[in-house]
Amino acid sequence: MTIRAVVWDVDDTLFDYTSADREGMRAHLVAEGLLARWESAEAALVRWREVTDQQWARFAAGGLSFEDQRRERVRVFLEAELTDAEADDWFRRYRTHYEAVWALFPDVLPALDALATSHRHAVLSNSSLHVQDHKLRTLGVHDRFEAILCAAELGVSKPAAGAFLAACAALELAPHEVAYVGDHPEIDGRGAADAGLLSVWIDRHGLSARGDASAGPHRIASLAELPAILRADTRFGAPSTFR
Repeated sequence: MTIRAVVWDVDDTLFDYTSADREGMRAHLVAEGLLARWESAEAALVRWREVTDQQWARFAAGGLSFEDQRRERVRVFLEAELTDAEADDWFRRYRTHYEAVWALFPDVLPALDALATSHRHAVLSNSSLHVQDHKLRTLGVHDRFEAILCAAELGVSKPAAGAFLAACAALELAPHEVAYVGDHPEIDGRGAADAGLLSVWIDRHGLSARGDASAGPHRIASLAELPAILRADTRFGAPSTFR
């Protein structure tokens, strides 16, 4: 099978979201004078991530709007009854610190350059178009992608097949002609594989995962490995690197 296009996840695939979120929140809590509420800065950051994951799951399941999941993150984290305006203001102040430390992973530009003439490129994210459009422009890679699709506007989130198929439709390609690259082994990796795309899981932290080696995602530790995967689509017969 010939892979004609690569669809990319953004957060923790192209963009180092985890580092930016941690460092941005640390700076924000210092500026707000809030660190004393937790045993340590690390405890505060762990709690912020827990709350973020909980509220994001509610959004992905359709229980909250994108804006409301942000507000609920703030309310639950602070254990405070805030108006929408108060929660929005607090999040906006955090976002200033967060955006100040935005960065691509070092392997992103070399990979995009290596595939620039051989493959078309698009984005599929479980975020909102407003957020990811701004992020990709700020990071200087927006023009690398001919389509940017996000769950908030699509009305369907990964790992649902409909999200991946919407990306294929935007490119006017069949799923077997499209590769998907993402950092989450189930939401991205298994979801894309189940939708019929060539699925590539970028495992930057050496996490272990289990899956059907004949049908699951290819597992790579760096995007430097991606061109070789795209040149040798082994979904049907040869072993996958997914472990």
